[in-house]
Amino acid sequence: MVHKNKRGLSKLEFYHNARKMRKELTALTLRDFGIHARGAKFKADTGSQQPEGFYDELLVEFSTSIRNLLRNLMLNITAANTVYPVIRDELVVRRRYQNGAIINCEQLLQEILYCADVMPVKASVFTPYIERIEFEIRLLKGWRKSYSKIEAQIVEREQKKLLGKDDKEEKKGEEKKSE
Repeated sequence: MVHKNKRGLSKLEFYHNARKMRKELTALTLRDFGIHARGAKFKADTGSQQPEGFYDELLVEFSTSIRNLLRNLMLNITAANTVYPVIRDELVVRRRYQNGAIINCEQLLQEILYCADVMPVKASVFTPYIERIEFEIRLLKGWRKSYSKIEAQIVEREQKKLLGKDDKEEKKGEEKKSE
């Protein structure tokens, strides 16, 4: 048995991290980023002149946007992981989905940063989520690096097939000459 701190990342760490991130950020949005929990105390502490419920529309917008980005992230990861490339076209499709997942992470990061800018929430609330998103981006980019390795295998396989066909054609030509 290998101790947990001695283990490397699993091959699907990007998937497990994305699921955990989705669960945590969904919970945060369902808690309204902690805004309503503070209510009157926040208003008294900050001297805010905003009427009660002022942030409700923004909360709905941010919550919906963040959950949609998380959903799209998981859809792109699942789609990319479902494609097992054996030809170059499939490899390109897989790469597009991987890029889509990275783009979703970047969009999510921007949405959360904007949320921190306009909502009465301490920036420290978002720090663990920002760190998790940045970690996910690194994991996805690491996964995407396998592209070159897989492409080399596909090229090699295609060349072997072509050489195999050329050898067969040469043998057929030689057989016809000997007849």
